[in-house]
Amino acid sequence: MLSSQVGGAVVEARLSALDAAVDGLLGDDLSGLSNDDIVGVLQRLEVTLRKASAVGHRLVVEATERIIPGHLGCRSVNDLLVGTLRISAADAARRVKGAKKVGTWRSLDGEDIEPELPATAAAVKTGTIGSDHVAAVAKVMRKVPHGVGFDEITVAEKILADAACSVTPDDLVKLGAHLLAYLNPDGDVPDEKERKRRRGLRIGKQGVDLMTPISGLIDPETRALLEPVLAKLARPGMNNPDDPESPSGDVESETLDRDALAKAAARDTRTAVQRNHDGLKVALRQLLSSGVLGSHRGLPVTAILTMTVRQLEEATGIVTTASGGLVPIRDALRMAERAHPVLAIFDHHGRSLHLGRAKRLASADQRLALIAASGGCTRPGCDAPATLTAVHHITEWQDGGPTDITNEDLACDACHALVHDGPGGWETRVASANSEHPGRTEWIPPPHIDPEQRPRINHRHHLGDLLSAALAHYRARRETELREHRRQWMRVPTGDVDTGEVP
Repeated sequence: MLSSQVGGAVVEARLSALDAAVDGLLGDDLSGLSNDDIVGVLQRLEVTLRKASAVGHRLVVEATERIIPGHLGCRSVNDLLVGTLRISAADAARRVKGAKKVGTWRSLDGEDIEPELPATAAAVKTGTIGSDHVAAVAKVMRKVPHGVGFDEITVAEKILADAACSVTPDDLVKLGAHLLAYLNPDGDVPDEKERKRRRGLRIGKQGVDLMTPISGLIDPETRALLEPVLAKLARPGMNNPDDPESPSGDVESETLDRDALAKAAARDTRTAVQRNHDGLKVALRQLLSSGVLGSHRGLPVTAILTMTVRQLEEATGIVTTASGGLVPIRDALRMAERAHPVLAIFDHHGRSLHLGRAKRLASADQRLALIAASGGCTRPGCDAPATLTAVHHITEWQDGGPTDITNEDLACDACHALVHDGPGGWETRVASANSEHPGRTEWIPPPHIDPEQRPRINHRHHLGDLLSAALAHYRARRETELREHRRQWMRVPTGDVDTGEVP
């Protein structure tokens, strides 16, 4: 029982009700629930547990500010949690770190201090995200360089918090890595002279087993050239030396047996690094024999770079490749000098202008335009680069959807398979002209993921645009608030102003 101090009775009643609810759930017969009900209960319980973690943050704050550990002979709040709750030191550290990041602390004069991660804290209180999401956001924010401005830091945290509401913590860390690149495109990238000095590929001596160790560092340009080759030749099921029935050559061959590839992919137990090795071996063999690698998903196997006019004019920042890689602008410009020019025209929303076709399969020009416009798979939360995607009809071809650029976008094989009319199927549609992101592809999740089936858009490949738009919105709102504050202050009567004067 809690003490009879102010608030104690109220908290005691809430804890008793919580205990009774949990005890009731433990005794309830769950076998009569439908499959959808089971998923719904899991989701609601998770939301409740996440809200409970926010209560835990408040208690950690209270214990710290009241110096309760010292009163009880504990060295720290961590020791207090370990001793009283019988949890591990790692769990205690995670809870204390969470309270420091999203808890509401008080200043010496008793005023509330805004949480270090305010947008993340708000999402925790609603139960939308959990402790692992908080740790992921904090991990990314710790890596923000000191030179980044306050506005950019504030907006970046909000972008991460918003993304956390629809992606896993692991996906959030991946998104954060690219967000950091946009926040500091040049600061942490070694200059060209330093990259040239550090580049290298070490081919060691063959061992008694005839295996050769390789190590080293490749520069951004070399990686951008290597990634599309591996995407073509290192696909699961292809060129597997351990499987005599594995298709060999390239995945775009007209003679390739698709059924055999699917079966070989299901049997393929190689790791990603093993597939990369096998794919590179095939690439070298082809280069030596013919010098030509053919095409991949309707396009030449080459490095495809996407840059903006501003980047081209200022010669600064980073550009993206169709493989999801990042290349400093200087390297990209040098690569472009030896590349075939490709012109993609976009409207002011960043969407491609009309490119239509009467056939079901998209043309190479359409795919190039989609690579530049979308950057990769468009399903929210997916980070698959453009080289691992196919052209998806937003309105299906069999339903009358045309093979026009306005009805096409990119989706990786796994996400493409999620679009169907059966249970658990996703839907896709084009965002309307009056929406926040007109022309972009909206993915509508099935009820078991979101009972309200709210449309989602993948910003993973558009972080630069998202960051710029969020910054503009934040600064405009702050300027409006400042003007309103000044207007209210100017209306204060002269006698009520501390200085006795109206400015």
